[in-house]
This record gives sequence, structure tokens and C-alpha cells, in this order.
Amino acid sequence: MAVKAEHVSPSWELTQLLDIFPLPIRQALVRLSNVEEIIEVVLDLGRPPEARFEHDFTYLSDASVTNEDIAHICSRISPFGGDNRAGIEKTLHRISAIRNRNGKIVGITCRVGRAVYGTIDILLDVLHGGESVCLLGRPGVGKTTMLRECARVLAGERKRVVIVDTSNEIAGDGDVPHSGIGLARRMQVADPALQHAVMIQAVENHMPEVVVIDEIGTAAEAEAARTIAERGVTLIGTAHGQTLENLLMNPTLTDLVGGISAVTLSDEEARRRGTRKTVLERKAPPTFDVVVEIQERDRLAIHKNVAEVVDALLRGYQPQPEIRRREPSGEVTVVQEADTASMPVLSESFEPPGRGEIERPVSIFPYGVSRSKIERAVHNLRISATISRTWDDADVVIALKALERKEQPKLKQIASDNVPIYSIKTNTTTQIQNALRDLFNLGSIDREELALREAEEAIYQVLLTSQAVELSPQTSYVRRMQHQLAEKYRLQSRSTGLEPNRRVRIFKTD
Repeated sequence: MAVKAEHVSPSWELTQLLDIFPLPIRQALVRLSNVEEIIEVVLDLGRPPEARFEHDFTYLSDASVTNEDIAHICSRISPFGGDNRAGIEKTLHRISAIRNRNGKIVGITCRVGRAVYGTIDILLDVLHGGESVCLLGRPGVGKTTMLRECARVLAGERKRVVIVDTSNEIAGDGDVPHSGIGLARRMQVADPALQHAVMIQAVENHMPEVVVIDEIGTAAEAEAARTIAERGVTLIGTAHGQTLENLLMNPTLTDLVGGISAVTLSDEEARRRGTRKTVLERKAPPTFDVVVEIQERDRLAIHKNVAEVVDALLRGYQPQPEIRRREPSGEVTVVQEADTASMPVLSESFEPPGRGEIERPVSIFPYGVSRSKIERAVHNLRISATISRTWDDADVVIALKALERKEQPKLKQIASDNVPIYSIKTNTTTQIQNALRDLFNLGSIDREELALREAEEAIYQVLLTSQAVELSPQTSYVRRMQHQLAEKYRLQSRSTGLEPNRRVRIFKTD
């Protein structure tokens, strides 16, 4: 029998929030007839304070917010962290700061946090399947609330659950976690930039069966999530994006759903599929087995087999997920069944084509990328490829990542013609070679070899321009080999930064 979602009595926690405001604003909030439905209170310097609700807002005063009002609030909450977020001890409220260019706080958003029980009855069967689940949805739709409830329910079933709580939004501010997480354990993160490191620590030090993480948003966090999943730990998390397609097309987070690579098909396979010879394919198993799109608080779209869905999307199909809705009575109904017919499974005998199946050179169009460096990378890898002078004659485009936003309309036009686009961070031979390795399915190379190639490329740049170059972070053993390589070319080198981000800087002395 379905359990209707119900709110824990918010009176005490709401009072704690109201107490941080200056008296006139607090009195205006108390006088609101629907104060318990409030979502957030917004204060911007020089503007009237606002109380916001799900579909409306109201001004709390005719007077504008002053510096004294902001200072009053800041004195009654915990210090702001590196992510400009603070909290109130033993509550789930989130206070976020807006700063001017000099670092002074000129605006505050006070988000009301509530522990809501029963929100995951709509996907309990998914949660009990033991698969890794990713929750997607627009800001304010209830992702964190649902994530907190997932942690509480799984911990209540005597599973070892660890929450990586970057902004103390899941388990509240202070050293004692909020009762809304039940028996789950919480690990705080000193600096948001270290969230990925704490995710790995959670697995290595505390033997969890389930790791819960909010807002996976960087490549390092996506890589940490994959590491966790590969170690057999169930991962329950949220990510930036509203739909599975958003995740697939996000170059930073696409690895969460398997990633995309361009492959060159044989003539026979291309004719069978009815596509160009160079097509997009999923390059790895997804980190998350299930993706849940939170369309509304009581309406979800569930993709139960992410691998099949991604394969279907890359083949041009529009998969139909299972859509569930919680009725006002609390009963959960299935509005739309998943249409597996629109998600064909790849043949077991199909393998991505290797180098032997490429019957003609692959034509590459460099978009903001050095033509000579592509030619050098092609020579180094001994692959069959030519450089195209126009993108419409190319099989694949290699573009500089910095141009993605600036040249977005042009790149969209290229993508609309089904020409795969590979983005690289920097215009170096090493980055280009990595992209070509993916394109030609040459497999990964030894990390030490890759690090030494990066050092060689940096040495070439330093000798050419006399400008210092910093390498990627490496272990002490690899750094020592990089130092020796720099010494061989009579260049100076120095290790800089703290572990695990310690790296080598190569430079030329006068």
C-alpha cells in the first residue's frame, strides 16, 4: 500500500530560520498566513526583501535591505564556506551569499530546508533493486529532499550508508547530522573542490554499501563516481541537468551515462544501419544503471536500463521512459509504460570496428586546432587520416573546447549534419592524440607514458616560447621521471602544490 508523503512538523526549524532576520522582516514573515509554505527568503542590497513560494512571491517591506540587515543575518549563522553557503545548526536550511567583485556580501538567499518523509514511495522498487541511481531535475524540484529520504530508507534497512555532504544541505549544519538521514553516516567536505577526494575516502576508509552524493558537477567528481561504481558500491546521486539527454550531451558529465565516441564503420555495417561511416557510439558501461528525471514533485520519468537508452538515443530513436505519478490520495500510478521496442539492443556479436575495418583515410577538420599538430599526432600514432579544408567534407571535427560557447551556433550547425565533434581542452599534440585514440579505438595507454608525453610536449613549448608550463598532477614516482626529462633538455623544473594535486612546473632560466 502506498504511503502518502507527509511533512515533519516544521515549526521548530522554521522558528530557527525566522530568528536570524532583523525584527521588522521577522515580524512581516510571522504575519504571513501561509508562512509554513515558504520556500525561500531573498534579500538584495537596496531592494525590498522578498518571501518566495512555489508559484508566487510577496514583498515583506517597503523599506530596502541595508548593509546592517545583511550583517545582522551573517552574525547569526555559521561562516560561509568556499561555495558561499552557510547554515543554521541542527536544521536543513541553506543560506547562500551573493558577493560583489571585492568580496563584500550584497545579497542573501535563505532556502527553507524540510525533511519530508514518504517522498520515495514512488520509486521504492527501483531503490531496492540494488542498482546505482541518478536523480535529475531543475533547481527546487526536490532532488536533495528525495536524496535525503533515499539515504534514510536504505540505512533503516541496515545497509551501510555514507553521505558525502558537500554543503551540509543533506544532513544539516553542525557536527551532529539532522535526524532526517536516519542511521546513515555523514562525511563533511572542507572545500567543494575536494568533493571527489572525499567520495573516494568514503569508499576506502568506511566500507559503505551505499554512497550518497549531491550535485555531481565536475569531471573529477564524475570520475570518482565511476571509481565507486566499479568497486561494487551502490551510488545514489544527483547531477546537473533535467533529462538524460542533457547528461549525454554534457561533455563534463557524459561519462556518467557511458560517454560518447566516434567510430568508423565498415561499408557493410554502414549500409545495414543506413548511416554515415563515422557514427557516435557509447564507449563504456554507464556509471548509473538507472536515471530518474524528476519532472514535478509527484511525477517521475524512469529510465531503467541506461545503457540501452543511450544506445537508442545515439541511433536516433526517441526512447519512452516509464512515467509514474503520485495521486493526491497518495496512490502511485503508472501513466506511461516504458516502450522497450523503441530501444533496440545491440547485437551481442557486434563489436566496435578496429583499425583493420577502416578502408579509406578518415578526414579530419581542425576547428581552432593546429593543423600541424594534428599531422604530427597522426604520424605518431601511425593511423590513416587526412586533414580536410572544410567541415562538410570531413568525417569528424576536432574543436578547441574554449570555442564551444563562442562558436556555439556554428558547432550546432556542424552537429546537425551528423558530423561528430571531438572537443579538446588545450591545443597540444598530447590532447589531439588522446582524441584520435578514442576515434580509432586504439585503447588507453599507460598513464606513465602519457605523463612523459605531456612533459615532452611542455618541454617543446618552453624551448619554443620560453614560457613556463605546468603539467597535470602525478604521483611522486612519475614526477621524478618528468624532472629527469626536463634536466635532459637543460631546463629547470619544480614540483608545486599539495597532494593529491602536486604537479611539475617546467621553465627556462635566463
